[in-house]
Amino acid sequence: MTTTTPPVRGSWLNESLVFARLQFIHWRRDPMVPIQSVLFPTFLLICYYLLVGKSVMKITGVDSLYGLVPTCAIAGAFSGALASALPITFERDIGLLSRLWALPVHRSSALTGRLIAESTRTIASTAIITAVGIGLGLRFHGGPLALFLYLVVPVMVVVVFAMIVIAVAVRARRGTILIWIGLPAITAVFASSGSPPVESLPSWMWPLLKFQPMQPIVGSMRSLALGGDLPLLQLLLGLMWSLAFTAVVAPLAVRGYRAAAESGGVRG
Repeated sequence: MTTTTPPVRGSWLNESLVFARLQFIHWRRDPMVPIQSVLFPTFLLICYYLLVGKSVMKITGVDSLYGLVPTCAIAGAFSGALASALPITFERDIGLLSRLWALPVHRSSALTGRLIAESTRTIASTAIITAVGIGLGLRFHGGPLALFLYLVVPVMVVVVFAMIVIAVAVRARRGTILIWIGLPAITAVFASSGSPPVESLPSWMWPLLKFQPMQPIVGSMRSLALGGDLPLLQLLLGLMWSLAFTAVVAPLAVRGYRAAAESGGVRG
């Protein structure tokens, strides 16, 4: 009589890191995600600064880079998240999600691995774009804590946005529908304090722009770069927006991913 020993399962965190590493390998082989998250926003930053930098300086008295760099960093992170989610529809249809779901690992590790990879990519791309901004003239006046928060704040919104695109991608027939999700998100980023100054726009737009979700995110990064007291109110508002969206989209992403994985993909 023989007994079958069940496979030893690793920890949830270790398995999530393995899936995150797989994402990095995929991005290295298919560089669309790095291009969208680094090259595209860098090009946008340089062009925007050359075109409107002096105008914003005259209106606000503050170098426009302090708003443009956070704006382009978050827009690039959103763009990279969209590019990263496009293959999910294909992976679902060929049954790859189902095969991963059948592995003797924690069921949530594949999804959390994607989010860890997105978070790491966001921190790296924010650092690179900020370095380009420093080359253009930005000077970071905050201390070590401000720099840490400056790099971490974009992660809050990118993780939420990544869950939104995953929730849609696992249900969509075509990945191109994700583009229509990215348009309002990136528009909200550029409608924040990064560009152009709210005061330069019609007064009826001020409430819409000042109370939209991306305003405290970009505003807090701008304040952190300028130095001085920590923008605790803006950071708290950004955290509250992120938690509110997470409470809504996280269950949708988890249920959608599970349903897509259990569907088995296209048969026959």
